[in-house]
Amino acid sequence: MKFLYRPLGMLLGALGGLLATAIFGQVWKVVGNDQEAPSATMRNRSWREVLLAAALQGAIFGLVKAAIDRGGAKGFQKLTGKWPGDEED
Repeated sequence: MKFLYRPLGMLLGALGGLLATAIFGQVWKVVGNDQEAPSATMRNRSWREVLLAAALQGAIFGLVKAAIDRGGAKGFQKLTGKWPGDEED
């Protein structure tokens, strides 16, 4: 049954990435005073600003990924009666 979940998991992962990008963009507009989020190679941005953006982006992506993965697994279990992921012993 796990092989049936893989394509669904990949689709959900891609949609989650798009959602996380949109959320980060909106959050950064507030945090960054409407400036574009800095990348590590932007010369005129401070270390503090670059590292804050990276940490915030990582936290948002991690949270969205976990929520999407968990929701997808629970939905798959409801439809099939089987858990698609790992189980503790």
